Amino acid sequence: ANAEVALVVEEKRANVEAQVKDGLYNRPASERPVVLGKRTETDAPLIKPLGQIHPDDVIEAMITAFATRLEGEGDRWRRVYEDRMAAKRSAAPAVGLVNRKAFFCAGCPHNTSTNVPEGSVAGGGIGCHILALGSRNTEVVCQMGGEGVFWVGAQHFVDTPHTFQNLGDGTYQHSGVLAIRQAIAAKANITFKILYNDAVAMTGGQTAEGPLTPDRIARQLAAEGVVDIRLVSDHPENHSLAQLPAGAQIQHRDDLDAIQRDLREKEGVTAIIYEQTCATEKRRRRKRGLMEDPKERVFINDRVCEGCGDCSVKSNCIAVEPHETEFGVKRRVNQSSCNKDYSCVKGFCPSFVEVEADGIAKPDTSAVEAVAGDLLANLPQPDLPDAYKPFNILVTGIGGTGVVTIGQLLAMAAHLEGRGAMVLDHTGLAQKGGSVISHVRVADRMDGLKCSAIVDGEADVLLACDMLTAATDEAITKLSRGRSTAIVNMVEAPTSDFVKDSVRFDFPTEAAIARIRKTTGENDTALFDATTYAEALLGDAIGANLMMLGYAWQLGRIPISFEAIDRAIELNGVAIPMNREAFAWGRLAAVDPERAAKLVAEARSDIEPVSETLEDLRARRERELTAYQDAAYAERYKALVDRAADAETRVAGAPGALSDAVARFYYKLLAYKDEYEVARLYSDPQFREKLKKQFAGVGTLKVYLAPPLLSPKDPVTGELQKRKFGPWIFTAFDILRRFKFLRGGAFDIFGKTEERRMERALIGEYEADIERILGALTKSNLDAAVAIAFAPDEIRGFGHVKERNVNAYRAGAEKRWAEFEKAGAPQGAPSKEAA
Repeated sequence: ANAEVALVVEEKRANVEAQVKDGLYNRPASERPVVLGKRTETDAPLIKPLGQIHPDDVIEAMITAFATRLEGEGDRWRRVYEDRMAAKRSAAPAVGLVNRKAFFCAGCPHNTSTNVPEGSVAGGGIGCHILALGSRNTEVVCQMGGEGVFWVGAQHFVDTPHTFQNLGDGTYQHSGVLAIRQAIAAKANITFKILYNDAVAMTGGQTAEGPLTPDRIARQLAAEGVVDIRLVSDHPENHSLAQLPAGAQIQHRDDLDAIQRDLREKEGVTAIIYEQTCATEKRRRRKRGLMEDPKERVFINDRVCEGCGDCSVKSNCIAVEPHETEFGVKRRVNQSSCNKDYSCVKGFCPSFVEVEADGIAKPDTSAVEAVAGDLLANLPQPDLPDAYKPFNILVTGIGGTGVVTIGQLLAMAAHLEGRGAMVLDHTGLAQKGGSVISHVRVADRMDGLKCSAIVDGEADVLLACDMLTAATDEAITKLSRGRSTAIVNMVEAPTSDFVKDSVRFDFPTEAAIARIRKTTGENDTALFDATTYAEALLGDAIGANLMMLGYAWQLGRIPISFEAIDRAIELNGVAIPMNREAFAWGRLAAVDPERAAKLVAEARSDIEPVSETLEDLRARRERELTAYQDAAYAERYKALVDRAADAETRVAGAPGALSDAVARFYYKLLAYKDEYEVARLYSDPQFREKLKKQFAGVGTLKVYLAPPLLSPKDPVTGELQKRKFGPWIFTAFDILRRFKFLRGGAFDIFGKTEERRMERALIGEYEADIERILGALTKSNLDAAVAIAFAPDEIRGFGHVKERNVNAYRAGAEKRWAEFEKAGAPQGAPSKEAA
């Protein structure tokens, strides 16, 4: 009653604030306090109406509202606030980092359906397809039911004659059909692309209300007045024209580009009903036996792969991941996350194999299991911290990997001990592989916990199941030196940035770890490759998070007993033996890291050795070139690499980056993958061994190829189209590889193509460039020389993909030589094409 000022703190709009003001309205002025909330007495902004309200926002609002009315106290609050802001400003900057953005699931229909032809634009709206906003020429977003309405007004003021509009089946049923009706009334030139994915995927996968089917949508669209309707499906044979309105067509989704090019030339409202089941729902239904689970899987032969990334361009699929090998970064299909969409095989590359298999092969852990019992049963008990004051655990990770489960297990374990616990999960678009941050707070008494969020600087331990999420401002501000311990999983889980630029994207591991270390301190940051350990010791990466928890517990950074955590795992009722084992392996990795690493190495027999010295690197490539052609060809390679090593030794004292670049990329150019080499690599027994390690019960194999003399061309792009070849192709490979002696000669029918002549010319160009570098090499131009020697890394792919990359490589030659000359090399023009 005696209050002078009342401050109402609430998120979103002023609801409680308005009620407080209304309740006080009729009080006498002497008894009526000033009520502040979203705005100050002078109508200036105070507490934001949008987004989450941070404790610092409240402190700042309190200073504004009360500081002038409280003697001394206001100054203390201001000092607290300024100290907190100073601490935030002193945090390590997020240099070189990327955000883990939500992205389409592996095999998501939108990976294909949101594509538009070159020169066209599309609109987004409510639904998973909003993730295409800002890419794929999707430029506009609107509210539910407003899809395409922007075009009704804009079409009169732009030169673009047509647009596409994405629309989900759930939104169509809710209100999207009204937007289509308006577009028809306005005589707009627009194509609605209605995705029928049989689930409201963005909010949990529930079925859309009402008896919605593709043929019902088609008949309703025809009744509304849509002038051309196409039903596009990955299984068009499952549909009948008899169920569709007159004039509607059924086509395969592979024809989507041609269909869109056709419809954008038509006047009026047209529609594409794109039918493909939600990828996540496919996975769920297959696990429950409600949908057929194809035995066919896709495998990438990494020796044939050039790492060009065209498979990512064609599929937009996050299950296509980078794969570090002796011969560079290639691609592989993550079989655990792959939803068998098969779009990646459209990448113009002969490395894709269709494998009929019974499933994913489990690693041979027999040697580990033989010693695991005694090792894991006799681990020492750590000294656990107390929770007299609230103990704060921050967990960061990726949606769908079990991050939220860690918080649930800890809360249940604390409850079993009679302690208090609070969990706050920041999930956002976690269903789409976005970042997840869980705040877990534990105290001896429940009344010791006043809020569920961890305040800035007060996290006691960070479980960084994903280092990128851990390095964001939202997580890093919760840590402080001297209090926080960080345990970081070293897994480099691909992001959407890799899918969008799979050639140039480098995972910012060093930047992420550096930011965490600078915040917590070198001695309070532990690096643990939990995902690799889980795959090797358990056969499933999903166990990595429990390993992280076991690691932290063994370090004495979790204030809950082993018995309570073990019981919580049991009560969770999911994969109980594996989760218990994962927790134990994490403990062992903390107690005896050398022993744990040795066991992992024994279990990871699939890891290929990588050359660690120039001598090893060169010797391995000499052997490969001998097998590729002959000993003379390998000697040609050795001679140039030796000259580069000698020249660099004279200038720098020892072989280094220049010799390494020449050894790698001269080999790359010499070993161009023509028909003979592709046949040899598929005939190599190592290819079959890799298949056996990847899959259980390997059956029929088929290969996707585009032989120039046999393959048709795409009528729109003019590019060769791939075809699937059955098991007989391996017999053909075995025969073809024996004719490598014809390579480059008069009887080499493959060598007369434009691509083969280009590849031989590149070898001559590179040899001339290196000789020119070696003749003018100095300390001052060594870095520029390395850039020239390294440049063929840009030359990746096959056919038209390689041609584009070669054109870019040659276009950049002038700039590279200019840098070399500027650094002290003699003036002269870049090398010309060599025959």
